[in-house]
Amino acid sequence: MIIRMDTQALAAFIEVADSTSFTRAAEHLHLSQPAISKRLKVLEDQIGQRLFDRIGRSVLLTDAGRALLPHARRVIQTLEDGRRALSQLQGRISGRLSIGTSHHIGLHRLPPVLKRYVNDYPDVDLDLHFMDSEDACEAVLAGKLEIGIVTLPLQPLANLDSGLVWHDPLAVVVAPNHPLAGKRRIRIEDLAHYPAVLPDEDTYTHRIIRAELQIRGVAPRVRLATNYLETLKMLAAIGLGLSVLPVSMIDDSVRRLDMQGFAPQRELGWVRHTGRSVSGPARALLELVEIAN
Repeated sequence: MIIRMDTQALAAFIEVADSTSFTRAAEHLHLSQPAISKRLKVLEDQIGQRLFDRIGRSVLLTDAGRALLPHARRVIQTLEDGRRALSQLQGRISGRLSIGTSHHIGLHRLPPVLKRYVNDYPDVDLDLHFMDSEDACEAVLAGKLEIGIVTLPLQPLANLDSGLVWHDPLAVVVAPNHPLAGKRRIRIEDLAHYPAVLPDEDTYTHRIIRAELQIRGVAPRVRLATNYLETLKMLAAIGLGLSVLPVSMIDDSVRRLDMQGFAPQRELGWVRHTGRSVSGPARALLELVEIAN
């Protein structure tokens, strides 16, 4: 039996599976929710099986949906690669480019790069997702994203190629009225006596900070953890605890402590799947990112 599947229906299926929401899928694809439901109904009729269970507001993949999802991704990816190859033969860069990046990089590193990119390549549909660097790497490995602009993994990941673009030094910061703010000589051990607000322990940034402290036998008193560095900066500024932030973020709202011998650093750059050919839109973006340093 030959099953014919509509590519628009497959795209809708993938989007609902990724967002776990008909509403969010409709917004992302610029369609109405009834249009999304209709496309999925067509796909379910074509394969003769239900793809989602709808329990209250939750949308869950059925066994059939989980089995179909990786094949649907490959179909859509192959078609998109074909469109890009044809556009490159015509001497122009076009198509859809899916990128994942952290909020910090998206706010502090990428704006001038993306501004030039959208001006130079107006035929590219830029699909930008803000997420934790760890999630972006996983999404690239799963084929959901083509490129990640992230804090690079501390250890190489199988099937993930990467390139260093920015060195991102970190520093200890406190509120202007913090007891340590006025001291000239501060030992690393002094940090253990005060509460800290740090990145979540599952992030690469947290692991970098903790590793630097553990080498010196210091265990921080973590009062609160969050993945958003802008939030950590605010919490440090109001005196909730000391923090460790990129030097590029430091301003008059916090005080940088002079910690001799303590200089953790993140590496920021791009990641891509080694088994996936680099599309024209991705190659153009990576060229701009590489010269952004």
